[in-house]
Amino acid sequence: MLSEQDNETMTRVGPGTPAGNLLRRYWQAICPAAEITSEKPKKRVKVLGEELVLFRDGRGRYALLGEHCPHRAASLYYGNLESDGIRCAYHGWKFDADGKCLEQPLEPKETCFKDEVKQTSYRVEELAGILFAYMGREPAPLLPRWDILVREDGVKKIVVLPVHKCNWLQTMENSVDPAHTVYLHAHQFKVRGMKGGEYYGRPIEKLEFEEVRGPVWAGVLKKRTFAEGDRVDSEAGHPLIFPNMLYAPQGPDLVMHFRTPIDDHNTYIIWMTFRPSKDGARIAQPARPPVEYLPALKTPEGEYEMTSFASQDMMAWETQGPVYDRSKENLGYTDRGITLYRRMLKEQIRVVADGGEPLGLIRDPAQNDIVRFEVSRGQAREEFTQTWFASYSDQPAEKEHHQAG
Repeated sequence: MLSEQDNETMTRVGPGTPAGNLLRRYWQAICPAAEITSEKPKKRVKVLGEELVLFRDGRGRYALLGEHCPHRAASLYYGNLESDGIRCAYHGWKFDADGKCLEQPLEPKETCFKDEVKQTSYRVEELAGILFAYMGREPAPLLPRWDILVREDGVKKIVVLPVHKCNWLQTMENSVDPAHTVYLHAHQFKVRGMKGGEYYGRPIEKLEFEEVRGPVWAGVLKKRTFAEGDRVDSEAGHPLIFPNMLYAPQGPDLVMHFRTPIDDHNTYIIWMTFRPSKDGARIAQPARPPVEYLPALKTPEGEYEMTSFASQDMMAWETQGPVYDRSKENLGYTDRGITLYRRMLKEQIRVVADGGEPLGLIRDPAQNDIVRFEVSRGQAREEFTQTWFASYSDQPAEKEHHQAG
């Protein structure tokens, strides 16, 4: 379990908070680029507790500014776009993509007041049809060119999920909890007479968790070993990418999950899916992948459908509460990945607080041509063999409940 203070430190994401400061050192996915069009060139977004306006100026440059004008806080979302920036609809103050005040038309012409005013502004870059923002200390690291974002030997699609009404950490701890797939996914499909969970319903013989610390990515690699009779099947593993991404197979596809905190109580989730070509051949693709928006994962009565991986995960994450109180939990053997990830998170929060560089930032262009997940032995490893873990089709045996700090 965590103390109430540690839980507060690791979950709060607003400006000046310890976890917020850490997350701002990484690029965050904010929306598909296709959402910014000539017909709708502006979008309100909320990222890490900050209300922002995203737009593209007349020169084609993306901008992400604080939504509220520094003059008298009117929303810049209602401002008018011009070739070099956005003009506030209240008094006409104009700001460029860097937040520089270009004009204050109603102020005396001889004043230099506009040179003293600067609006909050953040970097925005597009990669594979997704817009990413960097909101941290300069100089910014390179936007990682994750392999499925830049590979050409397959078909890409962007999937946007409904906003999850829960803290970001709840979504990430799930990513190092491979035991949950037996009951939350496989068993839920089975009791509804549905296909799709057979892979995850096999008896698990062993779980392994490996800490990875670079050089080009950091996080926790989780591995399962399944055993059915004489057949043993060990996964290559798929990683939680520190601090708030997941890279995982999903049927024939590879999927990258980006979990961006909107604020302390809401999380924005966007996936990039990639289906490799059968022979490794290049497949011609549109400049931007198509975008799919998942419908609500609840019934009209507001109950979770529980008929898809996404709805099952949403149930588990949201019903923990807006911010899960980890001071009241009881962790067991299968939660070793969670404790490993929490140690890394707590450590890196401290590194940033002390003025250091957190794990997993890429600054060398030579390392960023394509970032693959070739894993070597990490510095920490947690594993155990669980002889008691029955198939989801059987009644699980009694087990001793252990505390894992």
